[in-house]
Amino acid sequence: MAKQDYYELLGVGKEASDVEIKKAYRSLAMKYHPDRNPGDKEAELKFKEVTEAYEILKDGQKRAAYDRYGHAAFAQGAGAGFNGGFGGFNFDFGGGFGSIFEDIFSEFMGGAAGRARASQSAARRGADIRYDLEISLEEAYRGLKKEIEIQTAVRCDECDGSGAAAGSKAETCDTCHGTGRVRRQSGFFIEERMCPACQGTGQVIKNPCKKCKGTGKVSQKKVLEVNVPAGIDSENRMRLSGQGEAGLNGGPNGDLYIFVHVKPHPIFKRDGANLHCEVPLSMTTAALGGNIEIPCIDGSKEKVTISPGTQTGEEVRLRKKGMSMLQNKNVGDLFVRFKVETPTKLTAKQKELLKQFAEEGKENSPEATGFFEKLKDLLK
Repeated sequence: MAKQDYYELLGVGKEASDVEIKKAYRSLAMKYHPDRNPGDKEAELKFKEVTEAYEILKDGQKRAAYDRYGHAAFAQGAGAGFNGGFGGFNFDFGGGFGSIFEDIFSEFMGGAAGRARASQSAARRGADIRYDLEISLEEAYRGLKKEIEIQTAVRCDECDGSGAAAGSKAETCDTCHGTGRVRRQSGFFIEERMCPACQGTGQVIKNPCKKCKGTGKVSQKKVLEVNVPAGIDSENRMRLSGQGEAGLNGGPNGDLYIFVHVKPHPIFKRDGANLHCEVPLSMTTAALGGNIEIPCIDGSKEKVTISPGTQTGEEVRLRKKGMSMLQNKNVGDLFVRFKVETPTKLTAKQKELLKQFAEEGKENSPEATGFFEKLKDLLK
């Protein structure tokens, strides 16, 4: 059966413009689309025929060949590519049919889909900002309010963020027609990327604002008061919503992320909620015992009793004298580790006394005595 003339299928004359051909096809495609005519084989066939006709007539080179040679120009796969796919027809989703199908879908949805795409392309969220905050261990224990200064991009007050000079406005991009995206077909593959003309916004500014040079944003210093909670630790971060860079075209601001770094402490070492410190003991205090005062992170002092014969490495635990816990009322513990010091730069009298001590105190070092006894047995 002879194929019907493509122009007759679409109901247009041979002199019809691209816009008229597109409009005619869109109307017929909506009328005969299988989703609107479930189970109707005639409608399905008609849909294939008008789509085939549009695929030829939308392309300038194919249309010229058809006008000159008719259907013979594409007989036996001579360039049309109608040798497979849906109903023996290959749809070009990267070119005309893909965009037409999207237009049809947009109309099914009352145009909402197309407007949503354009809106999403135009509005952009502002960039997030990172700020590194260094605090002391005492500040981490107590928590604090601290003022910080950041350099950020805020909405231009001259153009109210539009980027356009007074009396003008942004215009729809001619390259992407407001979608913010462009497509390119390479063989069977479709590449979609950001529109280079408008950088994905879908709009171009031909008369830019002098203050912001068309960006809609200007750089500005901001001073913010930050509440640092008690118990915070290094690499914990805080998020201040909406305090990042200004968005574009009505998009929301980005966020400010504050990364906390707790400085090393000269006395305490932190292990989560617990603190550790090493306290030197004189040989006499370790041997005879006594009392010492330990400074705590909360500013208080804790009296610790040293038992006679205390050795290096022994610990005492001071409960509730460690770090505050983040978002928790509990407090960690403080572990005090003792280190017995050997005296240096002895006077002659001290040396003599130590010699007398050594002669009379051979049984006062049980660990050393036991070690050397084992060594003797090993050497035998």
